[in-house]
Order: sequence, then C-alpha cells, then structure tokens
Amino acid sequence: MLPCLAPSSAPWATDAGLLVVTLTRRYVDDTQLIYSEFADYDLGQAIAHMTVQARAMGLDAHQFRAFDLERLTKELDPNPGWVIVSMVAVGRAADRPSEVRDRRSVADLCSAPWSPAE
Repeated sequence: MLPCLAPSSAPWATDAGLLVVTLTRRYVDDTQLIYSEFADYDLGQAIAHMTVQARAMGLDAHQFRAFDLERLTKELDPNPGWVIVSMVAVGRAADRPSEVRDRRSVADLCSAPWSPAE
C-alpha cells in the first residue's frame, strides 16, 4: 500500500501504526439492486465510529483519499462489486498540540445573529 500513497500523504501516513483501506460493496449481484445507494453512507458511519473508538483508546484516526486509486485497486484486486473508497491512518499523532486550543465562538462563525435556545 505504501507505494500507492500520494506525495502529500506519504510523509505522515507511512508512520501510522495502522493503515486501513476502506471498501464498500456498491454493486450487488443476485438481487434487484444494481447499486446500493446507502453503501457509502454506511461506510462513513463505520469510519466515524472507528475514529471515536480510536480517540477513546488515546489514538488518532485520519481518513484520507490522497493515494493512487487505480494502482491500489489493481494491487488489492477487490472482489466484484466492491470498490476502494479511502484509507484511514490510525496511531499516535507525532505533532499533537500539547495544550487545548481555544475554539472560535459561534457568533464568529455565523453571519446571522445567534442565540442559544431557551
């Protein structure tokens, strides 16, 4: 998988403790479904929950798409109907900020006046 990484992701992704290739089954044989419209949504939910679990374990997870999809597909040769969507790097961030960052206020982000619900 490492040779498939784009120059923008190779410097940090190669140091990850784990690289996960995510796939989804978009095309379903032997059914009336030609295309599973929820496959990408389901994959996104799975990755989101994996990210939350990683954080609970003191790890970081970063989903990315900076890789050569055609080459990776050729190398991994997924089963028919399955397509590679992204990769996820899991591990301990080398450059994690040592202190908690301040968040911008909602008022700074919204163009219309905002007030909390009463």
